[in-house]
Amino acid sequence: MTTATSPAVSTYALEPAHSSVEFAIKHMLIATTKGRFQDFQVTAEVDEANFANSSATVRIAAASIDTRHADRDAHLRSADFLDVENHSELTFVTRRIEPKGGDWRVAGDLTVRGVTREVVLDGEVSGPVTDPWGGSRIGVSLTGKVNRKEFGMVWNAALDAGGFVLADDVRLAIEIELLKQA
Repeated sequence: MTTATSPAVSTYALEPAHSSVEFAIKHMLIATTKGRFQDFQVTAEVDEANFANSSATVRIAAASIDTRHADRDAHLRSADFLDVENHSELTFVTRRIEPKGGDWRVAGDLTVRGVTREVVLDGEVSGPVTDPWGGSRIGVSLTGKVNRKEFGMVWNAALDAGGFVLADDVRLAIEIELLKQA
């Protein structure tokens, strides 16, 4: 974790135009349904000399879920899934960042529907680079999966041929561009 006294630590904020938080889940054993969250914020304390000493907090507006299907989105916002009426926000707060080969493993506390579980994501970090306007930017790509039932999202329906409408595992794909703050 970051120490406030480290001179190499800088605050970075989300550059939303170049960032996404997406997910995918298997539907009826045969197709993958994808979606994204439209409204999220990231703040990060980045140790540019040693990325492992960095930390970040991600806040996602649960109601901003978008699968390009209004009825499905309404069901995902309901108490069967995200329960946005009682839990308006999903959060991810890093616990540790560890090197993994030339890449990174990011472990953190994911909170969904008031349930917090440690989640480990695989990641790549690019930068920092200086943009054409003199700013410093870092790119972070994270992937992983979570079991939706561990967060209280247990709704499902059995299929006549066996199996269920929804898989338990949800794959995550996160692309973040961060801009160094003055």
